[in-house]
Amino acid sequence: MITALLLGAALLSAGCDRAQQTQNAASNPAAEATSTQPSIALTTYKSATCGCCKLWVDHANEQGFAVDAKDVDDLNGVKKRFDIAPEFQSCHTSVSDNNYVFEGHVPAKFIRQFLQNPPANARGLAVPAMPLGSPGMEVGDRFTPYDVVLLHKDGGHSVYARIENAEQQF
Repeated sequence: MITALLLGAALLSAGCDRAQQTQNAASNPAAEATSTQPSIALTTYKSATCGCCKLWVDHANEQGFAVDAKDVDDLNGVKKRFDIAPEFQSCHTSVSDNNYVFEGHVPAKFIRQFLQNPPANARGLAVPAMPLGSPGMEVGDRFTPYDVVLLHKDGGHSVYARIENAEQQF
C-alpha cells in the first residue's frame, strides 16, 4: 500500500513537471525554436550603467546567442576601433568571432540571418540611435519603424531590412 502511494506520488510529480515544461515552451516559442539552432558567439561592448544594453543582451541570449558582455569605459574608442561612423552609432557594439560588427539594437533574427549568408563586401549591420520598440528598447506597445542598415567594407551602406512593426523582429 505504501509502495503504491509512493509510486503514485512520483508519477503525479513527474506529470506536473512535464506540464510545467510544456507550459513554459508554449509561453516562449522563440526559445523553443532557437534551441535547435547552433549557438553563435558575440562579444558585446557596453556601458555598465546602460539598462537597454542589458535588455538587448538578454534578447540575444534568449534567441540562442552566447553573448560575452564587456562593460567598457570608452565606448567611443570601441566604435573607432571597429570603424562605426557617427551616423550609424548606438549605445553598444557587438562583434562576432569572424569580426563582423553589429551596432546597436539589431534584432537577433537579422544577425543570425546575416551570419548564415554574409553579403559580399559587408562588414556588419547597424540600427542607428535607439528606436522605440526595438529589442532592448521596449516601452509597452509603443513602436517606431526603423531600418537595419548593412555596413559595407568600402564605407557605404544600404538598407538590409525595414522593420515596420514589432512582430517583424522575431
